[in-house]
Amino acid sequence: MVTEYNRFSIWTFSMKKITKKGYGIINAEIDERWNVERPIVVEEVYQAALLGDRSENAAYIYGKQRLRKIDSRIRYLKKKISDVKVIDTTTLPARPDIQFGAWVTVVNEEDIETQFQLVDERESDPNDDRVSIQSPVGRALLGNTEGESVEIKLPKGTQILDIVRVYYGPDPRENQS
Repeated sequence: MVTEYNRFSIWTFSMKKITKKGYGIINAEIDERWNVERPIVVEEVYQAALLGDRSENAAYIYGKQRLRKIDSRIRYLKKKISDVKVIDTTTLPARPDIQFGAWVTVVNEEDIETQFQLVDERESDPNDDRVSIQSPVGRALLGNTEGESVEIKLPKGTQILDIVRVYYGPDPRENQS
């Protein structure tokens, strides 16, 4: 049996990068859940258990469910950052092509300008202008340079984006007043 691999699937399999910012955000959530939220719930479960019959004790049952959810989230977050290479994108050297960590400014067909950073899917957040390199937009932009146009096939149709700027370094939004 022959298994087919396309260039992208092999690339993503070996790709385990995360930005320093993304790593910090995930670690902060793990710390918050483990050192703040979990001890509070453990104490609530302990106090509920002292009341007696646990089989009909709603506070105890609910508390145990919350503990399972907290522990599950912590396991999930730890898995997201296991075996990753942390990249400080603020110190990446300038280069002409779009790669992981690049800040990209594009203009769509309606002349709407958008700026975002290309990151791994583990840390993508469109609300914070962080787009996954595994997304259709991210895949289409990788390897291209300023001045080029890319055609992206999206569920709602094809879209053409003109690449206006490629920037490597600190978040350019922080320099805007």
